[in-house]
Amino acid sequence: MKSVLLHLVSLFPRLFREHFGDDLRTHIAHDYDSALAQGTAAARWFTLTTGADLVRSAIAEHIRPAWHGTPGIQLEHEAMSSTMQEWARDIRFALRTLGRSRAFTLVAAGTLGLAIGVTSSMYGVVDAVLLEPLPYANADRLVSVSATAPGSNLPEEFGVSNEFFVHYKERSRLLEDLSTSNSFTSTMRAGDRVERIRMSEPTNSLFSTLGVKPILGRLPVAADGDKVVVISHALWSSWFGRDSSVVGRTYSVSGQQRTVIAVMGPEFMYPNEDTMLWIASEISPTGITPGRFESSLVARVKAGTTPEALAAELTRLSKELPARFGGSANYAKVIEQHSAIVRPLEEQMLGEVSRPLWVVFGATAIVLLIACFNVANLFMVRTEGRHRELAVRGAIGASRSQLVRLQMAEAIVVASLAALFALAIAWAGLPLFIEAAPEGVPRISGVGIDLQLVTFTLGIAFLTALACGLVPAVRASRPDLTRLRDGTRGTTQGRHWGRNGLIVAQTAFALVLLIGSGLLIRSFEKLSNVDPGYSTKDIFTFQIAPENEGLIDGPSYARFEMNFMERLRALPGVQSVGLVENVPLNEGTRTRPFRTESMQDADAVVRVGVTFAAGDYHTTMG
Repeated sequence: MKSVLLHLVSLFPRLFREHFGDDLRTHIAHDYDSALAQGTAAARWFTLTTGADLVRSAIAEHIRPAWHGTPGIQLEHEAMSSTMQEWARDIRFALRTLGRSRAFTLVAAGTLGLAIGVTSSMYGVVDAVLLEPLPYANADRLVSVSATAPGSNLPEEFGVSNEFFVHYKERSRLLEDLSTSNSFTSTMRAGDRVERIRMSEPTNSLFSTLGVKPILGRLPVAADGDKVVVISHALWSSWFGRDSSVVGRTYSVSGQQRTVIAVMGPEFMYPNEDTMLWIASEISPTGITPGRFESSLVARVKAGTTPEALAAELTRLSKELPARFGGSANYAKVIEQHSAIVRPLEEQMLGEVSRPLWVVFGATAIVLLIACFNVANLFMVRTEGRHRELAVRGAIGASRSQLVRLQMAEAIVVASLAALFALAIAWAGLPLFIEAAPEGVPRISGVGIDLQLVTFTLGIAFLTALACGLVPAVRASRPDLTRLRDGTRGTTQGRHWGRNGLIVAQTAFALVLLIGSGLLIRSFEKLSNVDPGYSTKDIFTFQIAPENEGLIDGPSYARFEMNFMERLRALPGVQSVGLVENVPLNEGTRTRPFRTESMQDADAVVRVGVTFAAGDYHTTMG
């Protein structure tokens, strides 16, 4: 957003920029950094208000300069003012002529507006999800750490266990800070409200690693143990009505009484957007059972450290783990094959959605190009019908630049109307897109119309005006004066190369888009017909969050759940009832070592995904 504000300085007259441009950019950058230190919301508001002020001041400086400088500069300002007046006169004339050609105006502006609106909407999504920097201090120094062990029976990429965290944190020379990262669902009770929500139980160093601070309360320390929690801004708003007195209160969280000690800001949503709560935890170097590869790591590296250098160091350090923490022979074998995988945190968070979003954005850009070709053809046809008028203007002394400006004024008016139409489409379409977006798209909630999206839309509209109007305008600036002699339209043989070229380019781009759309539809059809391995018809799922004084151990929970399933079976229309810990394709499962009698190596195991099921679960799922 800072770059947008700095770019707006270029809207001022050249001489104004030469004298004041550097100072103006310095002040803007300093004020933006001060606003950003107060939070993303403050930075967005500063961008909106300052951007509007810059645009207003630049326009005013062009029309009626507040600073004149030397007499030579005064003359230059007068010439510039004269040029602005000529443009204003041509635009007024374009408004009148286009008003008399309403069908052409509506078709041209509507075609461009629809294409610009779709492109702008996708840009808003790409900007919020992919281009907006992570809301963490020095985010370029944040990385994620996972593992691979080619040749082992583990997945191609898997998490690490606690001994990795302890050893890396103590021995690495390239790490500045390190934390574990995980995500799961569990139950929270606040008064009469009981729900299963997404939680995380990282080490307390997560907040210092990411460089974030709460807006209320304090961060957890080692002395807190696991008896305190930090809640998200979303949970604070939806459950507690933004009541600041929630800090210090105790609630039932994941089966234990825990005290809320802090509320995070709205921009903090790690590791998932729907994470509502963080349980404090610490990892002690003693009592670790090695080989439970279930956590990922997030780290802040020292300045100048590359992911490749860190991966090499962590791989070397991992070879020391069996000697320090022990473990089975199979664990030692896995460590021999182990290599650390280090990725920038932004790449780790956005990797799965980055390519699809860029593909869709590219497709909308092709649609915009096709629309430009269409409208350029319309302008060429319109110019052919106005050759006699343009010839008259040329005959009475109009220069080529004046004729070009006259045609470009019409293109600018059409593009301006298209921009308004595009903003209306973006305003109406973005909420629908967010609603239809699949779950798991990070930062999708931040998509909306802001100053940057408006600036992008206006910039695209200006470029489309050039693309659609420049070639017809240049052709129209060389009118055929022989048409004045006989009053006819004259011959146009040999003058259709421009239109023919546009048609060829339009057809080529449309063919690319058609092929891509066909492949996309075919992929969607195949994905829709994939057999998930269970029935999906007339099956209903829901979560239960049993919390009361009588549910204190495994048997008491089991009695409740079995009685609950019996009561469900008794309902009219219910054929079978099952219970499962993790709903398929909705929640991840834990992994556990699995061994069969046929495995010859005494230490050989395979790690498999495990969940718990009860009742008629498999029958119910078909």
